[in-house]
Amino acid sequence: MVEKKFVLINARITFKNIPLHKLAHFAFKDVNVAREAFMKINDVSECVIIQTASRVEAYIVMNRPKGDIPDGRRIDGQNLVINKIQETWIANSELEQWDIEHFDQTFEVYVNTDVYHHLLRLATGLDSIVVGKEEVLNEIKESSHTARETKHSGTILNKLFDSAIRIATTIRNSSKVGENALSMGDVAVKMAEENAGIDGKKKVLLIGTGEIAGMVAKTMDKKGYAFDITSQQIERATNFSKILGGNPVDFLEVLAGFDKYSIIIVATTADYFIITYEKIKRVMNNFKKGMLLLDISDPRAIEETVTQVPGIKLLFRDQITEMDDEKLMEALNKKVSTAEGLIEKEVPILEAAMKNLAPQQTVKDVAASVDSIRERELQKALAKLGLKDKKRIQIIEELTKSVAESIISVPTKVQTSTAEQESK
Repeated sequence: MVEKKFVLINARITFKNIPLHKLAHFAFKDVNVAREAFMKINDVSECVIIQTASRVEAYIVMNRPKGDIPDGRRIDGQNLVINKIQETWIANSELEQWDIEHFDQTFEVYVNTDVYHHLLRLATGLDSIVVGKEEVLNEIKESSHTARETKHSGTILNKLFDSAIRIATTIRNSSKVGENALSMGDVAVKMAEENAGIDGKKKVLLIGTGEIAGMVAKTMDKKGYAFDITSQQIERATNFSKILGGNPVDFLEVLAGFDKYSIIIVATTADYFIITYEKIKRVMNNFKKGMLLLDISDPRAIEETVTQVPGIKLLFRDQITEMDDEKLMEALNKKVSTAEGLIEKEVPILEAAMKNLAPQQTVKDVAASVDSIRERELQKALAKLGLKDKKRIQIIEELTKSVAESIISVPTKVQTSTAEQESK
């Protein structure tokens, strides 16, 4: 009997490779359908997908005979594995032609040890937009739980995610890396609440579709606050809203209706002023209510002269956050260094534990094997019996199919029972 081993694959596209507003193209239209599609690739036995506002990742288990494990960094490995994963990814997302043509420049694929290392960094919060944020750990838990419910996660990935969550929780507690982890978005929304109050009557506008704007949007959405989102390209605002919330509006419409907003948060990386006194003075001519402008852009994107308009209060990034404080940054760097050291020690331990596992045979493998045996033995029996009566042959064939289906149901029930026990 050929000894079965498995290769663990992580295919991902994250905020590190593309702007957040482009991530919507790479996101799966239906995560459950996407997992099922990956499972249809030859030798794939398990799949978990983590899809958030800042990343789309697929964790895949491929069963291989010992010594025949493809390496994604080799050409033959790419032909065997990566191309199929890419094809499946493209078929289940809404990529534009340009994205498809440049897919290999955005797409990252790692195997085995690199996967263990990455998942621990991700669960610990070191690979997030906001270092140490616990939100990503909760997203990992939810992704694993959902895959178990749909039977897409089994012995290998259940063990991997359970271990990663347990280890990451211990590292987070030991290093304190998640202590007081506030994003620029958390701070900006808090300042808006304290200085203007956010309620259903006050319209809020967010300008920008980059990482900082993403932090603001996530905080707004988490708190249940409605807001408009705009960019100088409406397509960016629309794509951004699909994964991070908000109502996309055209930038020119924003300038024409500037006075209808009570709170405007600007988070861009433009090297010029987005909002100037000249651009808004006509619209704001009869402005009577108060307006809070928060400029958390780098460099600044609002001209200070806008405060000449009565009722406007303007706060800049360096006035609303202490994240640039050297002592805070130094303390954070020490926590990150401690966490990274602990991860380096845990990776080989996790890898050793995973190597002791054997991949479970998939139901589709069992079905193919049993049906092949059924057909072979059926033909032998018919030849010996010398039957020519089509009706009798059909009766015998139906009988063999019934027996085969009964055989297939046994591993199916065992696999289901095992998955249910492991998910408890």
